[in-house]
Amino acid sequence: MTEMEYQAFEEARRKEHEKNAAHLTGFAEWLKRKGLSEKTIDKHVDNVAFYINEYLCRYEVLDVAQGCHKISGFLGDWFIRKALWSSCAYIKSTAASIKKFYAFLLEEGLVTQDDYDELRDTIKDEMPDWLEEMQASDSI
Repeated sequence: MTEMEYQAFEEARRKEHEKNAAHLTGFAEWLKRKGLSEKTIDKHVDNVAFYINEYLCRYEVLDVAQGCHKISGFLGDWFIRKALWSSCAYIKSTAASIKKFYAFLLEEGLVTQDDYDELRDTIKDEMPDWLEEMQASDSI
């Protein structure tokens, strides 16, 4: 990657992080209206922020809508390898946070029902495999 390409990538990341900050603020407000505690809201926002800012913007800059289709690579591989705190409990917690976030985005009209359903189905169908992979990595 040339210096110019790197600078363009970093600028695109910066702009996406700004958009993500607005999404996260809206998500926190949505969770508050749902009656969740501040501690629970903070946990969901932190889990989602890691996904949308670290994973979706790591190698290429993807927006939150594209994240509906990237969950398997994140929770089934990257999270297990890269997040030092990863565990079966964290995979489940992060999956729950991401599902809530995308329910919020669906209500906001930022993702389609089909994309949301795909995300939800992927989490449901692949969770056993992700947990098995996590357990296997713990035993190494």
